[in-house]
Amino acid sequence: MRIALCGGTGDLGRGIALRLIRDTDHEVVVGSRDPEKAREHATQYEDELGSHDVEGDINGFDNAMAADRADVVVLCVPAYHLSDTIDAIGGSLDDTVLVSPAVGMRREEGTMNYNPPSAGSVTALAAAAAPDGTPVVGAFHNLAAGRLADLDASLDWDVLVVGDDADAKTTVERLADGIDGIRALDAGPLAAASEVESLTPLLINVAANNDALADLGVSFN
Repeated sequence: MRIALCGGTGDLGRGIALRLIRDTDHEVVVGSRDPEKAREHATQYEDELGSHDVEGDINGFDNAMAADRADVVVLCVPAYHLSDTIDAIGGSLDDTVLVSPAVGMRREEGTMNYNPPSAGSVTALAAAAAPDGTPVVGAFHNLAAGRLADLDASLDWDVLVVGDDADAKTTVERLADGIDGIRALDAGPLAAASEVESLTPLLINVAANNDALADLGVSFN
C-alpha cells in the first residue's frame, strides 16, 4: 500500500515511517505544510535507515500531494491542527482510509490531563471533518514516539483500533500488525475512541513519575 504520513516530520511520523520501511513492503511518503521540510525529513529518515543497513526510499511532499493516491493517510499532527489538515487534503482523499492518532491533552499542575474536544474524541472530530464517504479509523494513540523511532529498541505493544467501517479497520489492523513487536486489537466502534485516547495521558503521567517505566505502551494479556 501507499502510506502517507501527513505532518510526518514529528516524532510519531518519524517512528511510523522508519518502522514501516524496515518491517514492511509498503511505500511511505512524508507530508508537511512545508514541502521542503517534508523532503528534508524524508532524506533524514533514509539516512537513519541506511545507518541500520536498511535500504529505504522515502519521498516528501506537501500534505495534499502526499495524500494523493494514498491507500492510507495517517494524520501525524496535534489535535489542534487536525481539522485544518483534513481540509487541506480533502480533495486528495479518494478511496483512502484516514487514520487519526491524535489525543487532546493539556498540562495542569504538573500533570497531563485528557482534554477531549466537544465532539467527544479527536477521532470523532476527524470523522466530522472528513469528506463524505471517507472512512476514519482511530489508531496509534498510545505509542511512545521516542521508543517507536528508536530502531535499536524492541517493541511489545498493542495498538487499539476503533472505527465504524469494518474494511477500513481491517486495513489499519494489518498495517499495524506488519510492524515488528506490535499487535493490533479491535477496540470497537468509533464511539469507543475516547476511552482509547484517554490512556495516553495516563501513560505519560506514569512514565514521568517512575524512572524505570519510561517510553510506556500498552499490552493486554
